[in-house]
Amino acid sequence: MKMIVAIIRPEKLQCVKDALKAEGVHGMTITNVRGRGEQSGIKFTTRVGEFCVDEIEKVKLEIVIDDVLEDAAIAAIKESADTGHMGDGRIFVLTVERSIKIRTEE
Repeated sequence: MKMIVAIIRPEKLQCVKDALKAEGVHGMTITNVRGRGEQSGIKFTTRVGEFCVDEIEKVKLEIVIDDVLEDAAIAAIKESADTGHMGDGRIFVLTVERSIKIRTEE
């Protein structure tokens, strides 16, 4: 099993969910997060001066899937989250050693 952690733009969330659903991926955890990457924030210039917002709002998806769905899920996230601009996000893939359903203990 694999855990895919994807950090994406909030406005791309619905597109990513739809793309994952089309690939047979239904379960996920969605968290609103803030952070910064290579873009180091956004600079704004006003009449008063210039200021930088260095914590950008993003959405974090955590998805645990079987190994056979890994490549399809990654491709779905990449294609649906891509805008071609800096700040589109990042995808991490982690190995999951065990997964236990609380109700059924499977």
